[in-house]
Amino acid sequence: MTDAAINPRGLLLWVWRGYLSKHWKLLAVAMVFMSLEGAMFGALSYMMKPMFDRIFVGGEADAIVWVGLVFFGIFLVRAMASIVQKVLLTHISQLSVADIRQDLLAHLMVLDPAYHQTHSPGYLMQRVEGDVDAISKVWRTIITGAGRDVIALISLFAVAISVDWRWTLVALVGAPILVAPSMILQRYVRKKARRARDVAAGLSVRLNEAFHGIVPVKLNALEKYQSERYRTLTEERVKVETRSALGQATIPGMIDIMAGLGFMGVLYYGGSEILSGEKTVGDFMAFFTAIGLAFEPLRRLGNVAGVWQVAAAGIERIRQILDTEPTLRSPAQPKPAPDGIPGIVLQNVSLRYGDTAVLRDCSFTAEAAQTTALVGPSGAGKSTVFNVLTRLVDPTSGTVTIGGTAVSDMDLRDLRGLFSVVSQEALLFDDTVRENILLGQSDVSEKDLQNALDAAHVADFLPQLSDGLDTPVGPRGSTLSGGQRQRVAIARALLRNRPILLLDEATSALDTGSEAKVQEALDELSKGRTTLVIAHRLSTIRDAHQIVVMDGGTVIEHGTHDALLAKPGTYAALHQMQTRA
Repeated sequence: MTDAAINPRGLLLWVWRGYLSKHWKLLAVAMVFMSLEGAMFGALSYMMKPMFDRIFVGGEADAIVWVGLVFFGIFLVRAMASIVQKVLLTHISQLSVADIRQDLLAHLMVLDPAYHQTHSPGYLMQRVEGDVDAISKVWRTIITGAGRDVIALISLFAVAISVDWRWTLVALVGAPILVAPSMILQRYVRKKARRARDVAAGLSVRLNEAFHGIVPVKLNALEKYQSERYRTLTEERVKVETRSALGQATIPGMIDIMAGLGFMGVLYYGGSEILSGEKTVGDFMAFFTAIGLAFEPLRRLGNVAGVWQVAAAGIERIRQILDTEPTLRSPAQPKPAPDGIPGIVLQNVSLRYGDTAVLRDCSFTAEAAQTTALVGPSGAGKSTVFNVLTRLVDPTSGTVTIGGTAVSDMDLRDLRGLFSVVSQEALLFDDTVRENILLGQSDVSEKDLQNALDAAHVADFLPQLSDGLDTPVGPRGSTLSGGQRQRVAIARALLRNRPILLLDEATSALDTGSEAKVQEALDELSKGRTTLVIAHRLSTIRDAHQIVVMDGGTVIEHGTHDALLAKPGTYAALHQMQTRA
């Protein structure tokens, strides 16, 4: 974490430069109206002197009209200024918070898969939603405190000093004793706010786990277990939030104590001067009103200090994420992606995760426009090959080329633009069937869409859906069967129309009837493409042009189905085992 991330001034500068400075014109207008509203506090206290001295004590009846009109004008200006500045500040705060959310999500999306493996979705959701929401709640409070309340204090103390500067010093006699306790309290609030944000992230993680795994939770009767885990965190959050609130409330509470000391001192010191005739009742009321009104802005400013500590805890975490740089980057001068249908070559590729070797001198060639199948036991490194091809991870050593160009030499978007992927778990969004196939593409003709629906056999089950293509699929496609979800994913891949197709056990979780339909759609999808298939059911890849057998992260056999069966080896043993089963 940089100094700017832990220094309050540095955090304010970061917020200003990154998100508020672009709205400086609106902010300037809001500040003008805040100043007007703040100045009316001073005007109100100042008008106490003529009201008491000329009307209540002096008995000047003709002063009632103009004094009354001035009071009305003060409250009218204050009301109008308050409305305008609140609307402007709300608009500015919402714009800046929206920018932070968008930047945070965009940055999270480009971070390495390794980052997402060590940070749960619930944690990241809390960063994007919870931390940013905490910031949005204090934007207006902080800006208002820096604008309206500061101007109000200046105008009120100007009135107080104009009446008697010695009374003003007496009223502020308790101010020095606030400094040290206030600094201690701010550190305490910030510490508790950090812990509160951590607990909130834990709660989001628990909710994500419970809702995402609701079926296993029910099947294993884990409702009480999950509920108790959540309860433990909620109880801790109550304690942390309560202690944070105690710290925040204590700062303005101490200002109240200071105000009490000040009023007692002024009454004792100034009362004798009024009784002796040195000061008028109007002088005292103007001063008393000015000081009385001044302590409310002081309380709000004291509260701002506590609220800022809560926001700072969230900003620190946001800065941590935004300061995290992805290690998988496009090269400074990328080479163009290959044209046409490229072949794939892995040459002595090795990959380690810490002390664990995942790939060991893995080498094979996938010929252009042919189907290459990867088979082997779990943990053999098959899925890791896909990750290396698409640069979700970089190998420790060795080279991976597509169409003669190293994947590390291509722009990441261009590289990943070469692939269509259909995996065992078809990723569907909580939207309609149509949108899950198009994924935002607006230039797809109805004819091309219909061809994809027919080829993927999506058209076969559309009549069964209530609204056809416009039927919502539910969270993660829950309203569709496994085979239907797979066919939607295949239709999506057909429309994507990329030269390389990656199939990751796309039929392994399907029943026999669904598998036949999906396999037929996959065969159609594979035509004219370089296809790599991960498969456990050897019956689905018997027609592959090449079968690569992997074990322990390396290639131990390769050849056609018939060639591999003709010799004793791992593939023949696997085939015999599945045939018996």
